[in-house]
Amino acid sequence: MDRPYTILSCAMSVDGRIDDTGPERLRLSNPADFAEIDALRAECDAILVGAGTLRTDDPRLLVRSPELRERRRARGRTEHLLKALVTRSGRVDPAARFFATGDAGAVVYTGGAGVSTAREALGRRPDADPPAEVVDAGDPPTAAAVLADLAGRGVERLLVEGGGHIHTLFLTSGLVDELRLAVAPFFVGEEAAPRFVLPAAFPQGPGAPMRLAEARSLGDVAVLRYRLSDREDGAGERG
Repeated sequence: MDRPYTILSCAMSVDGRIDDTGPERLRLSNPADFAEIDALRAECDAILVGAGTLRTDDPRLLVRSPELRERRRARGRTEHLLKALVTRSGRVDPAARFFATGDAGAVVYTGGAGVSTAREALGRRPDADPPAEVVDAGDPPTAAAVLADLAGRGVERLLVEGGGHIHTLFLTSGLVDELRLAVAPFFVGEEAAPRFVLPAAFPQGPGAPMRLAEARSLGDVAVLRYRLSDREDGAGERG
């Protein structure tokens, strides 16, 4: 296996914003979409976010449904996914829920001085079970290095959940196989609000567009699924 089958998932407003500038997290989806994302997580081996998402949202990144967790156990898997974090600086909060929850461990990808910074921070959690591991993935970290390391850990299916810097890093690398977008039925309209992606040179430009594999509605939320590669998904196509 050269790298995991990589799915990038994001909920955004019609104007491409993944949050507003208010103090509370903006709800961009609905219960039906949350349930689908939970099922998608349960089908994957690892889930990845960036340090900005960790600091802003303090996510747990768990499989929420007891039935889905039981199904994973029945297949001899952990209840939850291996968690992966990408950070250029290595500055992480060892008390974050990312590190304190789940049963599959966590890997922090950083580089340069970030390696010692992250190891020092996580060393303040000697009782962590399982402990988090710090991996040098380049300075700055690259998607290719992250995916190669995850493949070496037996990860066959990876879910990337943001934020904008991570979306941009992975999409510009040309190493994303599938893109799932949930589009909320409203505009955010704030220039300072975080974006789905940052300005960059993307392989999927006007001359090489993505292939739309699915378009449907979940209430007023539009779900769009694009194929970005010809690789086969080991979990099979989802209807």
